[in-house]
Amino acid sequence: MKTNSKMWKRNLFIASFIIPTFLFFCVFTIYPVIQALQKSFYDWSGMSENSTFIGFDNFVELFKDPIILRAIGNDYFLVAGKVIGIMILATFFAVALTRFNLKGSGFFRAIFFIPNVISVVVIGVLWNFIYNPQIGFLNAFLSLFTSQKVDITWLGFTQHTIWMLLPPTIWAGIGFYMILMIAAIVNIPASYYEAANIDGAGQWSQFRNITMPLIWEQIKVSIVNIVITTLNGSFVIVQLMTNGGQPDNTTQVMGSYLYRMAFQQYHFGYGAAIGVLILIISLITTLILQRVMRQETIEMH
Repeated sequence: MKTNSKMWKRNLFIASFIIPTFLFFCVFTIYPVIQALQKSFYDWSGMSENSTFIGFDNFVELFKDPIILRAIGNDYFLVAGKVIGIMILATFFAVALTRFNLKGSGFFRAIFFIPNVISVVVIGVLWNFIYNPQIGFLNAFLSLFTSQKVDITWLGFTQHTIWMLLPPTIWAGIGFYMILMIAAIVNIPASYYEAANIDGAGQWSQFRNITMPLIWEQIKVSIVNIVITTLNGSFVIVQLMTNGGQPDNTTQVMGSYLYRMAFQQYHFGYGAAIGVLILIISLITTLILQRVMRQETIEMH
């Protein structure tokens, strides 16, 4: 009886943590996904009680919409740029702050992490000032090396504005992933590096043969997280810095296009279809990444 009573109390204790979380997940994730899927089959303004069932017409319109293809391309461009930029810089700084015995490493960790505690809105406004053609820091800095004042409209290039979104998004993400890499590196036994030093292995050889294999799980998690957050969260920075995809929709991403169609043009059913497309693309991309990056985990003994 005592054993059964202890098991019951244990299960009740576990359920007290799982059930509220599960309910929140259902209310704020599962239910909105189901609602979006349902609304995607309707022609609805989002402001009226009247809606018309149109089947797959919204999805047919998706495949005919040239802006959707451009938005998907921009999303994957940002995904590739952020994965490459963030992972290279975050890993480099993590290794530098843990393996090179730099003075003041704690200070540098805090400095690199500051962008992660700043609101995305603040980051967008800050980088708008940096890119400002009249009073921006970037033009002022470049003017130091020229005989005439540099007056470049960095967010006004039709073909290259999307490139201007990479520096702020990479800058904002380095600190968090650097901390993840540092946490993984400091857990590697020092004896591994000592043995490598005795064998005459250099820093690059140690990184390639010891550090990389032993932090591979953290690298995989980081890459997947960057991909998911980029595909689902690029809307804010695009909305703030390029006024929702300007100039001429060249910086449009799926999230910003969803916002425009649903909340500015009141084509809510079509916006819901875009949301479903974002979900499907995110799931497929994540599954492909998991398969491509599948590698046997190396355990430390």
